[in-house]
Amino acid sequence: MCGRFAQYKIAWEYLDPIGLDVPLLSGVSPEPIGRYNVAPTSKVQIIHQNSDGLLLEPLPWGYAPFWAQGKRPPAINARVETAATSKFFRDIWLSGRCIVPADGWYEWVADPDNPKAKQPYYIRKADGGPLYFAAIGQFDRRGGMETKPGDGFAIITADSDEGMLDIHDRRPVVLSAECAAHWLDPELTPEEAADVVHEHAEPVEMFVWHQVGKEIGNVRNEGPGLIQRTPA
Repeated sequence: MCGRFAQYKIAWEYLDPIGLDVPLLSGVSPEPIGRYNVAPTSKVQIIHQNSDGLLLEPLPWGYAPFWAQGKRPPAINARVETAATSKFFRDIWLSGRCIVPADGWYEWVADPDNPKAKQPYYIRKADGGPLYFAAIGQFDRRGGMETKPGDGFAIITADSDEGMLDIHDRRPVVLSAECAAHWLDPELTPEEAADVVHEHAEPVEMFVWHQVGKEIGNVRNEGPGLIQRTPA
């Protein structure tokens, strides 16, 4: 799963590699986003596209359809195996594809001798490049509008593989910049979208991970020290 991540670079560092030859319809700050401890329910910068161009806008992390709101916390992840067809997500699969740009994400590993003690790990691209989480959400595709009740997104997740299984059995679907551009295309059919996330996620060997301090567990903690390696 993905329950906490980092999004700290300047917005253009996420947008430029996508390389879409379409207008950018939203303003972009020249300052780093600077978030090393992005938690559910907070507003997060997402990238989406409409027929006029590309937008980078804040959207709450967590989604529930109108008929499920209040029954449980909003879902922060959507399983790739069922996102396109489940009653919970199928509407936003059709209308709400988006990308969550990130620099890495966190997972917690339970101590086999003490399951209540968990060691956090930070996972990132081996080359230090940006990550593009495939996501779906409810939002106004026209952009520039206030967030409405019920708006929000979920990150698509898939099974882990190889060494990453030692960290967690699920991971976010991370796309290359090229596949992220394809995922954002408003003309992409639901079947083509399914192929993108099922067949073109970045492989596990593209990532590295290391232990970090337990301070990441407190949502009030922030800053670059959270992603620094701690002794094993």
